[in-house]
Amino acid sequence: MRAFLDIPADSPFSLQNLPFGVFSTADNPTARVGVAVGDWVLDLAVLQRAGLFDGPWLRERLVFAQPALNAFMVLGRPAWREARQRLQDLLRADNPALRDDEALRARALWRREAVTMHLPATIGDYTDFYASREHATTVGALLRGPDSALQPNWLHLPVAYHSRASSVVVSGTDIRRPWGQIHPEGAPGPIMEPTRQLDFELEMAYFVGPGNPLGAPIPIEQAAEHIFGLVLMNDWSARDIQRWEYRPLGPFLGKSFATSISPWVVTLEALEPFRVPGPHQEPEPLPYLRRREHRAYDVHLEVHLQSDRMERPQIIARSNHRYLYWDICQQLAHHTSNGCNLRPGDLLGSGTISGPTPEAGGSLLEVTRLGERPIRLEGGDARRFLADGDRVTMTGWCQGDGYRVGFGEVTARILPARAG
Repeated sequence: MRAFLDIPADSPFSLQNLPFGVFSTADNPTARVGVAVGDWVLDLAVLQRAGLFDGPWLRERLVFAQPALNAFMVLGRPAWREARQRLQDLLRADNPALRDDEALRARALWRREAVTMHLPATIGDYTDFYASREHATTVGALLRGPDSALQPNWLHLPVAYHSRASSVVVSGTDIRRPWGQIHPEGAPGPIMEPTRQLDFELEMAYFVGPGNPLGAPIPIEQAAEHIFGLVLMNDWSARDIQRWEYRPLGPFLGKSFATSISPWVVTLEALEPFRVPGPHQEPEPLPYLRRREHRAYDVHLEVHLQSDRMERPQIIARSNHRYLYWDICQQLAHHTSNGCNLRPGDLLGSGTISGPTPEAGGSLLEVTRLGERPIRLEGGDARRFLADGDRVTMTGWCQGDGYRVGFGEVTARILPARAG
């Protein structure tokens, strides 16, 4: 496919991608739905009002003149597919409907640098999984010792915890260093102070589409029909707060202060050419979790760190979505196996995505081995954990034949803790 717009081969937002997001502009602060294509954002509310969505699912449903994607998500895969196919058709180089309508293009096309991005959905609930075997093994060994790195249940079910939807923020939002209760080594008791061990976690997350009624589990063979698309995610972590509080119940204040996501949601249709087998699972999961098809994706992931003294960011980690032991359909099927109801716009995170090589650690906890092996930054600085002023940027993309399906980036800068 070739678009009438000039799209570089290395653009994350090719015609094969067309991710959905929510944006506003300086002259129109009303948030509405758009898609990213090359260096442009296409205003879907304008196209819908112009009558260019004439299929059965979108002809009379004004889902794009909304400040969130939830109304579109609830319609399910037939509507998602209809919108994607129509947009690809409208953007093709040989289709004059949008190409030759200068007045419509002037209202509908915005340069990406001229728009403000918002959270793509109203997130009612947010669950974070713990689905990377390499991450779970490394962290377990560091915190509990190598003989008990993986808990007995880990190879039998996708472990997860319920986190805070209220503190999920869009890329570009600065993160304030949190206060918390920590117990320094050798201290007689805990103290209350800003975290000394602020960390990132390289993750991907997906948005739920139609969801399920309370008491009605989603079978694994139907799980993909309830997944709208994926984003990049940085689940910020305060390791010293987390370590002191996590027993016996799990993550709480060491995690809930902030989670950052990228603004563009890449659909499963766009990712379809990049499906690959996930890691072999032994022992075989129970029947309700057995894979019916491959649902890992070949998404190249990178973490960049730039201190306030550095002229450019430095890559400190590389990983891939395909390393996840538990795939997204297994996660969703397990989440609903007890009858838990998921709703449109719910966010489900993968947990830290680490891989089998030293450079594939998805957090500083792993890369520095709990601070014992600091990384060296260009210019001479070292990092055990994140410092004030540091900017962390994560990127991800699938590489096709002459095109990319990318996620853009999720980025944030660390601000100092508030005065005590």
